[in-house]
Amino acid sequence: MKNPTHRGRRGRHRRRWTATALLLGVPAAVVPYLLFAQEDSQAATVDGDAYYRLVSVRSGKVLDVKSFSTADGTRIQQYADQSTANQQWKLKDAGDGYYELVNRNSGKVLGIAGNSTAKAAAAEQQTDSSATSQEWRIDEVSGSDAVTLTSRRSGQVLDVSGGSTAQGAAVIQYPGHGGANQQWKLVRATGVPDQAHTAGVLAQVHTAGRVKDLGNTVQYSWPGVYFEGRVRGTGVGIVLNDSAADYDVQVDGTTVATLVTPGNTTHWVNGLSNSTHTVRLVKRNDTPGSTSTFGGFVAASGGAVLSKPAARNRQIEFIGDSLTVGYGNLSNSRTCTGDQLRRKTNSDVSYGALTARQLNADYQINGYSGRGMVRNYNGGTPDVNYRTFYDRALLNVAGDVWQNPGTWRPQVVVINLGTNDFSTAIKPGEQWTPDNFAATYRDAYVGFVQKLRTRYGADTTIVAVGAGQYASHVQQVVRARNDAGDSRVRYWSLDDSGLDFLGCDWHYSAHDDRLIADRLTPFIAALPTGW
Repeated sequence: MKNPTHRGRRGRHRRRWTATALLLGVPAAVVPYLLFAQEDSQAATVDGDAYYRLVSVRSGKVLDVKSFSTADGTRIQQYADQSTANQQWKLKDAGDGYYELVNRNSGKVLGIAGNSTAKAAAAEQQTDSSATSQEWRIDEVSGSDAVTLTSRRSGQVLDVSGGSTAQGAAVIQYPGHGGANQQWKLVRATGVPDQAHTAGVLAQVHTAGRVKDLGNTVQYSWPGVYFEGRVRGTGVGIVLNDSAADYDVQVDGTTVATLVTPGNTTHWVNGLSNSTHTVRLVKRNDTPGSTSTFGGFVAASGGAVLSKPAARNRQIEFIGDSLTVGYGNLSNSRTCTGDQLRRKTNSDVSYGALTARQLNADYQINGYSGRGMVRNYNGGTPDVNYRTFYDRALLNVAGDVWQNPGTWRPQVVVINLGTNDFSTAIKPGEQWTPDNFAATYRDAYVGFVQKLRTRYGADTTIVAVGAGQYASHVQQVVRARNDAGDSRVRYWSLDDSGLDFLGCDWHYSAHDDRLIADRLTPFIAALPTGW
């Protein structure tokens, strides 16, 4: 390797260094730090297979890719050390004493936005293009174990903006001035972090929901999707990118936070006892026009994400409309604004979720507000209906198809579709007439049941729920299937006695959901499921 030109600056002296550990006579407190033997006549070398944390001398925080993102253009910030993969960097030799900093989580490199040479241009992660703005010279600060990192392109150094010590402060390039906010300690990362970001989210969490696996993240749209994990230590971070949905965070069975449209963030729950904890994240509401993204759980510094909880042996799928979603069920008024509706909807206390938990079953809440088996509420958007979206993982992506990983084989499927079909009168101009609509509904229902039977096999029991105006039609569907030899299609009459319908727009309240669950649970428990 060629010797780079010495560019001394007042107040510091750059030395070449090698990754030669001083193994004898090192105090215990210094062991985590990679100590460098100074060699003025030899080229700098590092362990090309190792990862390092870059710790700001001023703040004590580390160089971090915001929110565990793997996307190009994600800004670099300083953040409290969590020993996670997005805070670990491999130093890849770029020649002439320069290195690329390769992020362990994303595989991308630290560069300067727009290949800029401007003062205070932002640092970000980028796909490696061998640009000189992605290459950094490492210079030792005289008399300390700190270093500076100088951009090959601009000659400016890596700097925490404004000398800030704040969590999330931006990292930029800036002319060198000798400040501690431009100095970094290289701390070798020991071992492989036990985090989802090195093995994929689904290797770390249990979920039964319809998710699209992207490796370091998963995407989803349906309400009630939940993720369960285990961590050891005093804190846990929840990595999310979702500006539409709300979530509950539950630790050891207790809700510790409700996240309202959290955006692109890592939400931390700290102050836990230094022990093993169960963590559950659940999507509260339905946001069919948006895609939600979960990036896994991360443990606080000194802790670890443990092996994921085992899947439950029992599985129930709930298919329905807003009544299945839990639409406005936490409201104390039937009149709700749009914002109140979103905040007061909680699929985790819908009758389906409650029933499943009483039976210790994994579950899916595949509910879509406003949709019917053939006709949506008040005849709206007649070109689509519930069946249009059923096969999707991402409801807002036309043609999307959920890829069942082979683990979802529900013993019970509960269908509750019909309220939107029949709750309003057929209007002039609709494609049906009052005389032929009921037959169209029944035919579609029979076809949908046959689709489920083909998908899940002869051993799955399909429960068809009837209530109000559509009850008799559902009964006819069940009789038709039974007459065709399918004895595992069962009818369940939803008894609405005692329901107060105090949810938004006369939907079930949380009280109603509990009452329905208490009635549905023994019915399912008595089915020939082998439970």
